[in-house]
Amino acid sequence: MEALLLAIYAFFVWLIFIKFKWLPWNTTSQVTVVIIPIVAMAALILTLNVVAPSSNDVRVIKYVVQVIPQVRGRVLEVPVEPNRLVRKGELLFRIDPAQYQIELAAAKAKLAADEAKLAQASAGLVDATAGARQLQEQLKSASGQVAALRPRLELARLRVKQNRELVATGAGDRFALEQAEANLVELEGQLATTVANEAQVTQKLSGQVNGEQASVAAARAQLATAKAQVDLSRADVANAQWSLDQTSVYAPANGYAVNVQLRAGSYVTAFPVAPAMSFVEEEYQVIAFYAQNELPLVEPGNHAEFTLKTLPGRVIKAKVDSIVWAQGQGQVVQSGQLPTTGAIPIVPGRFPVKLEVEARDRSLFFAAGAAGAGAIYTEHAAMIHIVRMVILRVGTITDYLVLKLH
Repeated sequence: MEALLLAIYAFFVWLIFIKFKWLPWNTTSQVTVVIIPIVAMAALILTLNVVAPSSNDVRVIKYVVQVIPQVRGRVLEVPVEPNRLVRKGELLFRIDPAQYQIELAAAKAKLAADEAKLAQASAGLVDATAGARQLQEQLKSASGQVAALRPRLELARLRVKQNRELVATGAGDRFALEQAEANLVELEGQLATTVANEAQVTQKLSGQVNGEQASVAAARAQLATAKAQVDLSRADVANAQWSLDQTSVYAPANGYAVNVQLRAGSYVTAFPVAPAMSFVEEEYQVIAFYAQNELPLVEPGNHAEFTLKTLPGRVIKAKVDSIVWAQGQGQVVQSGQLPTTGAIPIVPGRFPVKLEVEARDRSLFFAAGAAGAGAIYTEHAAMIHIVRMVILRVGTITDYLVLKLH
């Protein structure tokens, strides 16, 4: 663009001083003709660097996922093709599941046994509760019998006393006395038996744990233990099922499996420093790096454009998403050492600006690591933004040139 402006300027100089000779071509005019474009171009470029800053370091960055299996084992198949687009959820590779199928079957068998024990403990609690209620009923019955026999016993004693008095005076019947005495002995025996039964039931009910009969408390404790064991077995089944599911490793997102060296028969392990393959996501970020004094007028939402050497001749529309106002020189690592300033000042680092590609260009393929140039157009001095736009477009046309001698 600068060359074009200089060419237009030179053309008018030729017309004015040489062709039509409207002004004299002397030393003064020659010095003036040379100074004007130098000052004008310098002022234009310096202004552009603030109101429409450019960057020769625009990069496409993509997330890279290190695919690490959650379980270990020998690989059975690797159906994924390297450097081909893979959709989220497609199979990357599969590990031999035999070991984990066995573990799952064993966990399910143990769960079934523990569930049977739980059912047995539940039935035991029901029986114990029923037994406790039966003892309560027996105690009530025995207490009622004792209460009923005591008046009858008192009555029998009274009759024996009366019959003895009558027999002593000769007015009574000895057979009636003997009958009354026999009834008294029978009632005393019944009362003794009933009192013994009442005492036995009371003794059985005397054992209490936290206000509950001991047998019921013991059955309830066995039920709680069985239930806890069933919960543990269910967790073991879930863990075994999860391990079995992890033998099939799927794509975490849309992207590309790069540098796939994994083959059937290889042994993989769940070790963070030994990934099975690298997966490059299709999602990307476009970052432009700017010097620290180029960004005072840049704001999120400003219009931007950038080019990539992988897409020569294409100007990609974007807008400023955000400015990352942080870089490594602003951090001091925790250490027992004092910060070292060095004999020579460190060159100030650049700040990254994140660009959001506009809708019309989002369908383009951006390679991870692709580099290019870009420009941001602020809301100031919009009339000279055209110069930056032309410079950017001339630059992307030159990207067609492959400057190699071999």
